[in-house]
Parts: sequence; structure tokens; C-alpha cells
Amino acid sequence: MSDEQVIPGSKSELKSSIEREWKSLMEAVEKLQKANKLTTPDAGGWSPKDNLAHLAEWMNILMGYHMDKRPAHEVMRVEPEVVRGWDMEVINPVLFERNRNQSVEDVLNELRRAYAELVEKLDSTPFEELLKPRRADDPEKRPLLLWVLGDTLEHFAEHRATIEKML
Repeated sequence: MSDEQVIPGSKSELKSSIEREWKSLMEAVEKLQKANKLTTPDAGGWSPKDNLAHLAEWMNILMGYHMDKRPAHEVMRVEPEVVRGWDMEVINPVLFERNRNQSVEDVLNELRRAYAELVEKLDSTPFEELLKPRRADDPEKRPLLLWVLGDTLEHFAEHRATIEKML
């Protein structure tokens, strides 16, 4: 989550910002599809398809863990030790391996499904709920909205920038 992120003042502002970044991401995906580069790995070994699978995973984590408050390992379908400490150097490689052999079509279908489900969930969640602390025991009392922004708007922008380098 970026320290520079402007916090939306309403649900319509939030949804508009997310949708704008989603459309930019999908435009980049379309360009990469036309260039037949969705499966070309970058220097780090991740293809644009892998980045998109990663985004779908994290939208599902946002909904299941952060919003619905289900246990992280259950949401991610991993052993509990994978999520202990929330080390991205442990979690992300597990998610990458799970998705690396998925077809482009399957990844894009899951990405679009997760996004549509998230939009529905945000539609049905009062903005006031997003402003409440994500967890009651969070000493910083950070609002759920920070995770929504981090796993949508900011994450879309980050991975869009990464995959656009393939163009």
C-alpha cells in the first residue's frame, strides 16, 4: 500500500478509481494479446499471464480473508505455515507455482470472474464498513479500505507497469 495513495471520499469515487485502473490494465492485456506476448517471461521469470494470475489470486484473498475474515490459509488453499508471518517471498512463489501451467484463457477467465465478484462485493458493502479497522486487534486501526486499494487500484497499476514493459 502506497503512502502516496489518495483515500477516496466515497464509494463512487473508490469504484471509479478502481474501474479506471482496471480498464488501463485490460487495455495493456489486449495489446499484449495482439502482440502474442502474454506468455513471454520477463527477466524475473514471470510472464504477463503470471502477473494476471497473481492479481486474480490477490483479489480473491482480499475478498475471502480481508473482507469476509476467513482464515488466510483456507482462502489461499495452502498449508497454514505458508501464510505465517505474511512473507510475500513465501506466499507469492506458492501462488505462482499453482498457476504457472494454467492456460491464458483460464487465467483471463479467472481474472475477470474475480474482478466481477469483487465489484459486486464492493457494491453491497457500505462505504462506512470500508472505513472501519480491518481487524479489531490492529493497534494502528487501519481501515479495510487500505487493503481494498492495495489489492485493486495499486496492484493493478503495479502489474500493468510491469507487463507493459513487454511491449
